[in-house]
Amino acid sequence: MEKFTKLTGKAVPFDSINVDTDQIIPAPFLSIMRTDGYDGLLFHRVRRDEDGELNPDFIFNKEIYADASIIVADRNFGCGSSREGAAWALVDNGFFSVIAPSFGDIHFNNEMNNGMVPVRLDEAVCADLRAQLHADPGAEITVDLETNTVTAPNGDTHSFSIPEFNRERLLKGLDEIELTLNYEAQIERFEAQRGQTLPYIDD
Repeated sequence: MEKFTKLTGKAVPFDSINVDTDQIIPAPFLSIMRTDGYDGLLFHRVRRDEDGELNPDFIFNKEIYADASIIVADRNFGCGSSREGAAWALVDNGFFSVIAPSFGDIHFNNEMNNGMVPVRLDEAVCADLRAQLHADPGAEITVDLETNTVTAPNGDTHSFSIPEFNRERLLKGLDEIELTLNYEAQIERFEAQRGQTLPYIDD
C-alpha cells in the first residue's frame, strides 16, 4: 500500500445524499477479480445511459474532473452493503480521499484499509467546500494526514481526525497484513515459548 502523507488534487463536488455502495459499484460487477481492476466501473449505473454511453450531465464525466483525486460529498456517503468493491472502485478510478459529513461505518473502514483517507467535516463546512468547487471547477483541495487538516480552495483550513491506528498505518503505507508482519519475530518467539510452557495446546 502506498504511503499517504499529503494529497493535493482536484476535487469533485458531489451533492447527493445517502450515496450507497450499490451506486458506487453495482453488485453485478463484484464478480470481477480485484486484480483485473475496477477502472471505469465507478458509478456505472448513473454515469452511463441505457445505451452504455457516458452521460454528459453527470459531474464525474466532466472533462475538468478527469484527473480528480478527491470527492467532497454530502452526508451518509458509502451507506448500504459492506462491499469492499466500493473502495476498490474509488481507488482504481484515482480517488484517494472522500470528504463528507458522515459515512457508512463499514465503508469508512474499507476506505482506510485500501489506502484512502475518509475525512469527516461538519455538514456546513462540506456544503461550503462544494460551493467553492462549483464556483471554480477544477479547484484543488489539500488533505494533509500529517497535520490532520484540509485546506480549501479559498485557503481556509479545517481540522479532522481518523482513528490513530489507521492514521499510523496510512502514514507508513502498511495494510493490516504488512503491519502484522512487522511483528513476525515477536510472534515466532511467542509461539516457540508457548510450545515449551503449554505443550498440550498443540496436541
